[in-house]
Amino acid sequence: MNDILIQNGRVIDPASGRDEVCDVTIAQGLIKHVGKARGKARETIDADGAVVCPGLIDLHVHCREPGHEEEETVATAAAAAVAGGFTTLCAMPNTHPPMDNDTAVHYVLHRGGEADLARVLPVGCISKQREGKGLAEMGLMLDAGAVGFSDDGDGVASTALMQRALQYTGMIGAPLMQHCQDPELMTGAMNSGPVAVRLGLGGIAASGEQIMLQRDLELVRRTAAKYHVQHVSTAGSVELIRAAKADGLPVTAEATPHHLLLTDAACMNYDSNYKVNPPLRTAADVQAVRQGVADGTIDCLASDHAPHAKEEKELEFNAAPFGIVSLDCALALYAKALVATRLLTWPELIARMTVNPAAVIGRPLGTLSQGAQADVTVIDPNKRWTIRTRAFASKARNCPYDGWRVRGRAVCTIVRGQIKFRR
Repeated sequence: MNDILIQNGRVIDPASGRDEVCDVTIAQGLIKHVGKARGKARETIDADGAVVCPGLIDLHVHCREPGHEEEETVATAAAAAVAGGFTTLCAMPNTHPPMDNDTAVHYVLHRGGEADLARVLPVGCISKQREGKGLAEMGLMLDAGAVGFSDDGDGVASTALMQRALQYTGMIGAPLMQHCQDPELMTGAMNSGPVAVRLGLGGIAASGEQIMLQRDLELVRRTAAKYHVQHVSTAGSVELIRAAKADGLPVTAEATPHHLLLTDAACMNYDSNYKVNPPLRTAADVQAVRQGVADGTIDCLASDHAPHAKEEKELEFNAAPFGIVSLDCALALYAKALVATRLLTWPELIARMTVNPAAVIGRPLGTLSQGAQADVTVIDPNKRWTIRTRAFASKARNCPYDGWRVRGRAVCTIVRGQIKFRR
């Protein structure tokens, strides 16, 4: 007997090009069959009117463990993930201590296994202690289970170190994920521009992102290493990535909900829930990032879920930490920015949250093909609901979307053939 039968849903699997109303059968943790149901199952899910797709993947999540468990843990991040429809999350390495060795990678994998919710895949540091001075133990971390490398929170400022990192990741076949920001131009708390001047706040120039990105693309041209641009925020960056792809460089990129929906004007009331790194940019930048996602320049959607304690975010704007949480509600935010505006269809949106991020990390995920891991998300695309941060599974509440009316919500999340969340 099969374990789970999902009936009557609109099955969207961009990896295979499938988009039809049919059934999905799950047995022994794997996709057994997609099409007309065969045999009985221990549990049947009626997905009439819903979308059934591969489990959603988030390439960019800050779990804060070890070191800041008061903000988030691997377990609470994984709970927020499945509540939001995500079956896999990639854990960023800017923990305390940083995830710069194989022991740290094993620890995060162990904590993810204990939580037994979403699949948690560690991303190791590029440099030791994230200090940008010497390469971390990339080979050992890859063997331990790391899926990529990043110093997220900081860009690698040293051109020589970045070239060595790309040469090494090119040899071992792992993606390098870069937070593009020239540290010498990271001198403020929000986007550099008229709003920052009016508020009397120091600005973070768009050129800081673009200068580092342009340098890195030249190094990618030399090394042919896999390079992934994190949280693209400027129109100039979109153009640089578009040109790099036209030249055939192995470059991928991601966009966040906040860079698709919010501008620096949101900071006018000094609300630190809008303080994020890279900062919220201009309306022209938002439009360019949206268009970049629409035309495939930006391959993936990633939350950059960055939890902070309430007392930290209640500090004055300049002193408060950067970061927004959105795992619980990211799917609806993407739909608002991209589907409601008719820039993407649901199959196109799902591709940017499944097969595309799976390709970045080189894992056999993001598909409903026969024999694949049974990671499945069932979505009600027409569900209207109000975002309430108090109801988040995440520990954190530093989210500017509280009270937003949105449309589209995960109603069931299946990981490795087991129902981990059901609404």
